[in-house]
Amino acid sequence: MEIFGVDIGGSGIKGAPVDLDRGDLARERHKVLTPHPATPKGVADGVAEVVGHFDWSGPVGITFPGVVTDGITRTAANVDKGWIDTDARTLLGERIGQPVTILNDADAAGVAEMTFGAGKGRTGTVILLTFGTGIGSAVFTDGKLVPNTELGHLELHGHDAEKRASTKAKEDEDLSWQHWAHRVQKYLLHVEMLFSPELFIIGGGVSRKAEKFLPLIEKVRAELVPAQLQNNAGIVGAAMAAAGSAAGKG
Repeated sequence: MEIFGVDIGGSGIKGAPVDLDRGDLARERHKVLTPHPATPKGVADGVAEVVGHFDWSGPVGITFPGVVTDGITRTAANVDKGWIDTDARTLLGERIGQPVTILNDADAAGVAEMTFGAGKGRTGTVILLTFGTGIGSAVFTDGKLVPNTELGHLELHGHDAEKRASTKAKEDEDLSWQHWAHRVQKYLLHVEMLFSPELFIIGGGVSRKAEKFLPLIEKVRAELVPAQLQNNAGIVGAAMAAAGSAAGKG
């Protein structure tokens, strides 16, 4: 079974049909740059371009980098503030002309990793963290998602944690892997103190380079592993959500 998934990020909008039996992309993903400013209309046009590239017809799952409740986007830390309290499900559905399911980007990635990737079969408390333009989070207890946790906005040394430890912070400040890993370590220790997870899954594009920084992180008690689906996890999770919505309406 194939369903289309789209992952809206602070720097790019990427998507592809997903093979839900394998939990992997059915075709090579297509990506466009996220417009700046990332207004609802501009982003909707980008999503339409990605979906149109495949001439797709059918349900589409879409991730959003912020809190999403019942199709409404409630926060907009790394996109235009015009997204706050926007009916994104209706906006995007009308723009692409297909039924749309929308959810938090890290939640989508987490569900994919718990089903097909590094969290498969794991019980207890598992936390996936996506490092990119910001830091997204997905928290699971015995496989059940606690949605919209937004742990990237925990305060750490007087700053939003993602302002100090995201991949964007590494790039903007030209930090070495060692220096950035030290910041990530401080952040992980803070999250661990609050939630005591058994497992941290590290996702986002930087997970492809896990060997450059994960070995440099010390003192974290929880098991620390890279996401197996890497930066495709959000696309896969979005498609899973769309399939679930379609099944619920069937």
